[in-house]
Amino acid sequence: MIDPRWLRQFMAVAHTGNITRAAEQLHLAQPAVTMTIKKLEQQLGLVLFERHQGRLHLTAEGKRLSEHSARILAALTLAEQDMNALHNLEAGEITIGIPSMLGSFYFPPLLMAFKHRYGGLSIRVEEAGTQIVLDHLLSGRLGLGIVLTSDLPAGLCGLPLLREEMVAVVARDHPRAGQPRIRLQDFLNEELAVFRHGFYHREYIDDMARKLGIQPRIGFESNLIPLLKAVVRQGFAVASFLRMVVENDADLVPISFETPYFLDLCLAWPKDRRLSRAEQAFIDFIQQHPRDALQENN
Repeated sequence: MIDPRWLRQFMAVAHTGNITRAAEQLHLAQPAVTMTIKKLEQQLGLVLFERHQGRLHLTAEGKRLSEHSARILAALTLAEQDMNALHNLEAGEITIGIPSMLGSFYFPPLLMAFKHRYGGLSIRVEEAGTQIVLDHLLSGRLGLGIVLTSDLPAGLCGLPLLREEMVAVVARDHPRAGQPRIRLQDFLNEELAVFRHGFYHREYIDDMARKLGIQPRIGFESNLIPLLKAVVRQGFAVASFLRMVVENDADLVPISFETPYFLDLCLAWPKDRRLSRAEQAFIDFIQQHPRDALQENN
């Protein structure tokens, strides 16, 4: 049987590419981590790392183990959170996967209102695209997450949360700034500032471009909303955001697509996993107070 502590050390080395740095992160002695990796390789009968240009890189076998390790360690973390929260709601932690735009513009007041009610709980937010959050929920690496209602598979439960329009966004002095609507074809023919793959906005743009036979001109690619907004503000490109993201930006103009497009988002969790009391409290809070919480904190 593999000791979970070995997997934590293995993952630290995989992330840093260096045993000394991994040992420092874990507050362990470097020889102890070196010995753990050797024991792990001996037990499995596999070579997990190879050295290239002074850095340790995962072998093909090491990559397979890292995938399993991520799921195992995530499951252990969730189990610990569940056990800590079983006693009462003044201890424990909940982890929520939230897309960047919601994490920056919709969720902060909601999370603060929940924290105000349950001050003893710790809240950990993992920011990622909806596609990544969905994968992590299905693989057991997350207990709660925000995903598209339309993508909700049979293995997840979902609580409807938000409906928001996806719009094109241009600079105030852009030639299209005065238009009430924009055709998707015209949008795709502009130079674009887009999210990286794993974010629904990017997948949607790529999918529509393929259907329309258009090769989109990707001028900028980033998951940093302030950077994408700055690029648009300076007139270097146009982008697509949820309308809420630019409502208070005087220098940015949202334009509805010719056929308005709305995203329906929900709070999701795995059906086959028992919820901790803390997670159930969060679901109940969202169900009962989403709009009130927002208004109280604005």
